[in-house]
Amino acid sequence: MLRPTPPVPMNDQPHFEPTQGFRPPPITDREMTAIVGGVMLAMLLAALDQTIVAPAMPTIGAHLGHAHYLPWIVTAYLLTSTATAPLYGRISDMYGRRPTIAGAVIVFVLGSVICALAQNMFVLIAGRAVQGLGGGGLFALTQTIIGDLVPPRERGRFAAWISGTWAVASVAGPLLGGYFADHLHWSLIFWINVPLGALALLIMNRPLRKLQVERQAHRFDVVGAFLLILATAALLLALNWGGATYPWLSAPVLLLFVASGLIAALLGFHLTRAKAPLISIEILRNPIVRAATAAMFMAQAGNVGLTVFLPIYLQHGLGLSVSASGTALLGLLLGTVAGAWMSGRLLLRVVRYKLMALAGAAISFGGLCVLAFTAAGASLLWVEILTVFIGYGMGLTFPIAIVAAQNAVKRAELGATTGVVTFLRSLGGAFGVAVLGAIALGYGIPMAREGAAVEIADAAVADNAFAIVFATSAGMMALVFLGFALMRQKPLQGREDEN
Repeated sequence: MLRPTPPVPMNDQPHFEPTQGFRPPPITDREMTAIVGGVMLAMLLAALDQTIVAPAMPTIGAHLGHAHYLPWIVTAYLLTSTATAPLYGRISDMYGRRPTIAGAVIVFVLGSVICALAQNMFVLIAGRAVQGLGGGGLFALTQTIIGDLVPPRERGRFAAWISGTWAVASVAGPLLGGYFADHLHWSLIFWINVPLGALALLIMNRPLRKLQVERQAHRFDVVGAFLLILATAALLLALNWGGATYPWLSAPVLLLFVASGLIAALLGFHLTRAKAPLISIEILRNPIVRAATAAMFMAQAGNVGLTVFLPIYLQHGLGLSVSASGTALLGLLLGTVAGAWMSGRLLLRVVRYKLMALAGAAISFGGLCVLAFTAAGASLLWVEILTVFIGYGMGLTFPIAIVAAQNAVKRAELGATTGVVTFLRSLGGAFGVAVLGAIALGYGIPMAREGAAVEIADAAVADNAFAIVFATSAGMMALVFLGFALMRQKPLQGREDEN
């Protein structure tokens, strides 16, 4: 375990530019608990809707028809939730956290009602897109509001709550979705969001009135938002369609990649010329933010990619059923929660917090390397032990990436910075699935269909493919290590640093 490192004498401290100190909001501990509980419930809504729909998709297709459009139920939500995360960060910096998160919850619930009332597949897809418009804000604003409540040094202790919320969604979502679809009605998947959303607003609305942040009196960058949405949509469509709907080198996929790159270049040019850009150039030029977001991107790529392909490996190599292979992911999830909890606790005491992130990346890298070498003959117990360690290492890195990025910018840029980190985290997940999926498909291993076991003809080829998949995930964690190694360690602000 890392021990607190004594402060370095002032003349030996590295030089950092001064930033605005932390001033705690005038709220009580009870009000803070209410706010955190409310935003966590709001985030649970968005996280749950990424997992609850999958088991019900066959039932939905049978009821609404046009089953060949079923993948768009997932894609529509992913596109809009990812693309809007940075927008909500900037909007909350301009107009305040309370109206922004309330608007996100309302939009999300409205999308849920549209989905629940849908009489055909196209209305359902449209409702999922509306849900994503709200869900993107719930992801970004949760960590932004926590950043308003406590100084950077204390923000890590909420990381276990956030990781636990994702773990609950990962486990409860498929169970609820399958139960509603098989025993009640698939529309309950969406109706459940109405009372939960109302409860979240009820819990946090009143105490959030006291959470006043310095607002920026700028016009919203409509052009920048439009270009960001277009570039993100093109990139995500290319990553989702490549190797599945179309070959990677097919014209539609290549055109989407080219379009995304050109629009992204145009967005970069616009951001350098706009008077009030959607994302401040100072944020993008900040070396700590760049390193932290790059590490977060690759860590999420490895994490999400592993959650997709580990069940397929368990079905093939160990003969587990679809439900049992999903349950076996608990080792990875519990390890991630434990790592995030440990990271958050140590951030309160450890000065050289960057070492924790490096240790976490190294632990995950080592675990994935061992898993790659032993993939052909591993037992279920051995896989569970390894995935606990892999998840633990990943859990150590996530809080440090977000806290380091938030700590590197001014309070006025907190929302925009958190939105950028959330945006790249979502993109990282899509990137990881695309890269590992390309490797798997190259060896003839199909992607898992909802609720169906994956059938693999050649066992020897499959073992080799899974070894390469796990080794590639290890390579991603090696890049996470490099990102944190290149990141400057700026001392975290605490309550004693208040202005």
